[in-house]
Amino acid sequence: MRIPDWSSTLKPQPQELVQAILARRGGSLLNLDKALLWSEPLARGWNVFLKAVRSELSTDRRLRELGICTVALLTGAHYEYHHHAPDFLAAGGTQAQLDALNVFVKTDPLGVPADALLGELETLVVRYAAQMTLNVAVDDLLFAALREHFDTTQIVELTSAIATYNMVARFLMALGVTPEKENFPPGRPKEN
Repeated sequence: MRIPDWSSTLKPQPQELVQAILARRGGSLLNLDKALLWSEPLARGWNVFLKAVRSELSTDRRLRELGICTVALLTGAHYEYHHHAPDFLAAGGTQAQLDALNVFVKTDPLGVPADALLGELETLVVRYAAQMTLNVAVDDLLFAALREHFDTTQIVELTSAIATYNMVARFLMALGVTPEKENFPPGRPKEN
């Protein structure tokens, strides 16, 4: 990381804030938390907002995680992929789909995934995440296709997850936040 890991000795923070982050993380701070805790308002807001995006949205978690993995691969945010590829698998995605996603983002990230392992909904999500990440704007035809498969709440929630993890990727990349473990999830080789 380009900045020192946060510690209570270097920058005291309210214990209730640290405890809230620890509770959300299952008892230990991630490297991302050790960057965020340099700013109390940022760490507090991030913890509440990201909890909602990660665990309180009603839209299919597998599709949200697929969008997040797409963002991670397109931005080079290995940390993000390291944490979200396993979540995609836990939500019902497959390793073969992650492999297909890896090939797609390396070959034609604004095209249409050719791999049959990504179904129609998955392809829409990947294309949507790619356009949001690389172009920012989304073309009308793709958005119309989304409307055929998702209701308004689902579109808002999917868009929010993809947009949020574009923000996370940029934060991670600028500060050089690295995964807690040196091993990367299946389908993603370690890169320098």
